[in-house]
Amino acid sequence: MRIDAHQHFWRIDRNDYGWITPEIPVLFRDYLPSDLEPHLQKHGISRTIVVQAAPTVEETEYILGLSGQADFIAGVVGWLDLENPSYKAQYRRFCGHPKFMGIRVMIQEMDDPGILLSTPYVEALSYFAEKDLPVDLLVLADQLPQLIQLLDRVPGLRGVIDHLAKPPIASGSLEPWRSHMAEIAQHPGIYCKLSGMVTEADPQGWKQEDFTAYVHGVLDLFGPERLMFGSDWPVCLMAATYDEVVEALRQVLQERLSPQEMEPIFGANAARFYKLKLS
Repeated sequence: MRIDAHQHFWRIDRNDYGWITPEIPVLFRDYLPSDLEPHLQKHGISRTIVVQAAPTVEETEYILGLSGQADFIAGVVGWLDLENPSYKAQYRRFCGHPKFMGIRVMIQEMDDPGILLSTPYVEALSYFAEKDLPVDLLVLADQLPQLIQLLDRVPGLRGVIDHLAKPPIASGSLEPWRSHMAEIAQHPGIYCKLSGMVTEADPQGWKQEDFTAYVHGVLDLFGPERLMFGSDWPVCLMAATYDEVVEALRQVLQERLSPQEMEPIFGANAARFYKLKLS
């Protein structure tokens, strides 16, 4: 079974999405399950993970509602305010929904990533580590030192790095990103999503080879069993079509892996990480 482990839906008139403005016309429109389904069918992808795109409980409730309208949605990664003591009660409420799979921590949006090491975050993520809850980590490459410190304090976290931690693909630099990712990969419960690369590449145009060192780098560090494909649709449309995202990743991976070795990256690894119960 093939799984797209990272995609979004939104409806602009909900007003949750302050980062989506008319200045980004390709994104400034509604994106709903019917828009994605033809792309999934073309590539034999039968399930997806919908990830929150706004830091509101209301948006998580909205995408949980959408998940009941499309069989291909296997799970939802939502959002909780971990600085608000009520997060545990909200978490228990979300757990009542059969497609609630985990939460995302938006480190990327922190003006000071040191906040990640504050007592509320360490205590909350320790709580979720005890629950073995999947946690997506939206982090920038220059915030990895703080994430490393967090993982040392919460070593049992079941987490996945979104978008390879957004390395500087446009410039082609590998360090210190690779060294930091090597430290993170020492934590066996941490995975990495092969997603979001096209929007980190040169905005004037990208080539498949631009991604090689980064994909091969995490392949060496995490192994093929802790990597998963995510389209980052529709955000990817700022730089590439769904087809181009899938094909670019396949071409880079096949330089190192056989089709049989690649296949779990497009399905089984995500199912294992998110503990999906698929019929």
